[in-house]
Amino acid sequence: MYKKILALSLVLLLTTVYLTSVSFSPVKAQGNGWITSYDIYDYNSNQHLAEYNSVTGVNQTLAPILPGADIKVTFTINVFTAGSGDLKLATSLGQLIQGQYWQIDTQSNYTLGPDFSASAKIASFNWVKGTFTMSVIGVVPTPSATETQAPVNVVTLYGPTSGIPLDQITVSSTSADMSQFLTLYSQKAAHLKTLESSGVVQGYIDIYTHVLNDSQIVANAGDVPDAITMLNGLSTSNEPIASSTQALFLPIIGVLAAAAVIFVFLFLRVRGKISYYQLVVEDQIKDLEGLTLRATKIDRTLASNLDSIKDRLKNLVGL
Repeated sequence: MYKKILALSLVLLLTTVYLTSVSFSPVKAQGNGWITSYDIYDYNSNQHLAEYNSVTGVNQTLAPILPGADIKVTFTINVFTAGSGDLKLATSLGQLIQGQYWQIDTQSNYTLGPDFSASAKIASFNWVKGTFTMSVIGVVPTPSATETQAPVNVVTLYGPTSGIPLDQITVSSTSADMSQFLTLYSQKAAHLKTLESSGVVQGYIDIYTHVLNDSQIVANAGDVPDAITMLNGLSTSNEPIASSTQALFLPIIGVLAAAAVIFVFLFLRVRGKISYYQLVVEDQIKDLEGLTLRATKIDRTLASNLDSIKDRLKNLVGL
């Protein structure tokens, strides 16, 4: 009987600790100042896929850019200083429109010069100071069978001698699995913001964030199916209650903790009063039943854990 009561005390203390712990608990420009903004669209549906603006600080992917997709990239170049020779524009996109890659904005006053060719993958233009907006239209290359995503330089700006680019627009061409992952990741990331605004306990938010970050690492390492499985494991059906609601349980948790401490103290003082301790335990079991009933309405997982503890207590005292 001595061992039973000692074990019971430990269970009560662990219950208190558990409840307390629950309650508190990629598209880019290189950014060198030449390409100041761009927008990427699906050429056929006109869906906005990505955008960047150095003035507003916007740099985001709005939808996956798939292999074989027909896209249009509209970009603004700021030639902030004049120089000798010609600047060059290049693209890694496949040709979509016969005899055309580049399309100059009709509102641009920049003089590209006689060497500029809209049908050339590498097009030269005058190096004079000014700003102009242009588009490139083409097909996104398909990555190799072993690649889940591959960088595609849709627009590259070179100086007269080529070499290191002055600036560049790079997108990640994704596989079908990676596209599914990115879509699911976007949904889960949006849901995380909802959890944060609704006041869900910080411990759960930390775990949720950790899974999101790890899934991204796994996907980038090439194991996209496992990354998708990780995201699907973030179920929205049994999320913990908000901190404000859990605060209602704090008085009960405090009572349980105090009862556990008092119980151990009395046990050490008077070992002979077994019947008294058993009566106290039975009272605690009744309190735990009430707590379990309340928890069932808020968090099924928490209620299940409490119910399991209650059953173990009953077994210990022979109820």
